[in-house]
Amino acid sequence: MSGIMIGNNNYMSPYAGGYASASAGYSVSGQTSAISDARKTVQNPGESTEVRPGRKSSPAECETCKNRKYQDGSDEMVSFKSAAHISPEASASRVRAHEQEHVNNAYSKAAQKGGKVLAANVTLKRAICPECGTSYVAGGTTATRIKYPNESNPYMQNKKSLDAASIKGNYLDLAV
Repeated sequence: MSGIMIGNNNYMSPYAGGYASASAGYSVSGQTSAISDARKTVQNPGESTEVRPGRKSSPAECETCKNRKYQDGSDEMVSFKSAAHISPEASASRVRAHEQEHVNNAYSKAAQKGGKVLAANVTLKRAICPECGTSYVAGGTTATRIKYPNESNPYMQNKKSLDAASIKGNYLDLAV
């Protein structure tokens, strides 16, 4: 699209070919238009200011990454009970540490009730920001299996008696 740049004002010809884009900046002889100047606010300091092909903004200007919040939905006492922001670079370590809190809680719960942790699996979910294309950890889940001894359960008592009956005589040596 053709445009004429005069000072800080951008005059677009409605009769020129092409399509206007609110996210595109236009320049003539090295000067940047008012449209791109309004967008060039740094939301995430320290990030790249390069806009990748097919993306709306650079990681430094990404409003989505700036406003992304993480919150825990479980009924355990762990971090992130209230929504909090994590930068995309720190998301992997912070989410991994949060999920480790759930694993530690499972071991504590098992120890208090005389149980044994059979398995503790942590899964981290990754995503890509639709605005700037930055990869980040979007969340995680922890699945634990705990086995508790239950001597008063009639089914367990029956199982033990069946096991005892099947084992009797297995190790008997009647050699003469």
